[in-house]
Amino acid sequence: MSSLDPVHVSAAGHGYRKAGIDDAEAYNHSRRYLQLQDFLHKPPEQTTYIRSSPPSYIDGEDVGDRFTETDQFMEHVPRNLNWRRRVKHFTWVFFTVPLATGGIANVIKASLDTIGYIFFILNLIFFVTVSILITVRFAIYPRTFRASFIHPTESLFIPASIISFSVILLNLSQYGMALNDALIALFWFDCALAIIGSVGIYLVLWSTQTFTVAQMTPIWIFPAYPLLIIGPHAGVLSSAATPARALEIIVGGVALQGVGFMVSLMIYSAFIYRLMTQKLPTESLRPAMFVSVGPSAFTVAGLVTMAANLQRAVPDDFMTDGPRAAFILRVIANFAGVWLWGLSIWFFLVSVFAHYSCVNKSGRFQFAMSWYSFVFPNTALVTATLAIGDAFGSHSIQVLGTVMAVMVIILWFIVFIMMIRAVKLKHILWPHMGEDKDEGGFKRSEMG
Repeated sequence: MSSLDPVHVSAAGHGYRKAGIDDAEAYNHSRRYLQLQDFLHKPPEQTTYIRSSPPSYIDGEDVGDRFTETDQFMEHVPRNLNWRRRVKHFTWVFFTVPLATGGIANVIKASLDTIGYIFFILNLIFFVTVSILITVRFAIYPRTFRASFIHPTESLFIPASIISFSVILLNLSQYGMALNDALIALFWFDCALAIIGSVGIYLVLWSTQTFTVAQMTPIWIFPAYPLLIIGPHAGVLSSAATPARALEIIVGGVALQGVGFMVSLMIYSAFIYRLMTQKLPTESLRPAMFVSVGPSAFTVAGLVTMAANLQRAVPDDFMTDGPRAAFILRVIANFAGVWLWGLSIWFFLVSVFAHYSCVNKSGRFQFAMSWYSFVFPNTALVTATLAIGDAFGSHSIQVLGTVMAVMVIILWFIVFIMMIRAVKLKHILWPHMGEDKDEGGFKRSEMG
């Protein structure tokens, strides 16, 4: 056991878990990464190879073949690929680019309209570009379409395409044309898409995948995210719709927001159980921990903004006394929002401090597209903070939200620049380096 990386295991009796099969996979992946970077960035005569030598048995299971594969996989990795071949590795996770960009546009709408319009246009450009490139991928390599739905990691990011489209509709309500029947129709289309997408993707996962608690990350929540955008979308639309339509939008928004949050809450419990029994995820998977911030934060933003519009939306005879019912519901929504806002901050702090060990481990915390998890879920926390500040008339909370907004915008630029750098350095859009890598018994080569 001593030959395994101490980041993952430690001696018994010191509060660390026993080595398991996941440790073997983590060890194997780290050696693969070092091999691949050595192979890609040095001349052939200078290339060295790192041979893996962990024990052949862990917890009584033979893992020798997994490490033998580490010594052999370089035979199938080319030094150079043209763009046609690199597109084969353009996965669903790239929809997190327009997702994060739309989140920034949503955050800065309230105070920086001009910059907000720029991010809105960028969001549209990124969404169209990503849609075209992934369509090209599936057109050139048709078998990758089915493979993307059954891959244990890539399949979890399919909802990013639906969420990014939903965020565009949200931005369109904020920055686009004046409210009309088309925007309201798009809202109900978004609701239908969120329901079908969330139910459909979970059914595909449950029909084709077998996950263990040891593999659990908050990305499991991602298929519920399309539902979590409905509340904030309803809050924006109901502020300008006619009273009758505003009430319909609010009721629909509360219903679907509630479904999304409750599904996420049940998955939260699995995440906490995983942390209690398996410790923190490996460094490369920790950015996904920020996904846990989103469900409660989006629910806060949705509930508080919808409740603020109730007074103008309900008729006088609503629940016998419309104005009083609207006032009571608004008070309940605001204080429920504070409660959930605290939960989102708690998950935010857990996610931030979980990255402490990554800061001092240069070379282990390489860029991955999951870094956009640093941005998008935290835009929800910013909007939730600003909504709470407005609801309670708290200048201090509003200042906090503004500071957080600036930090998230800076973070978006950092992540975007790191993505461009990663493409150049072949850290992404390359065999064995992305969400479509062989793992968990899945072999991309077997799909053709």
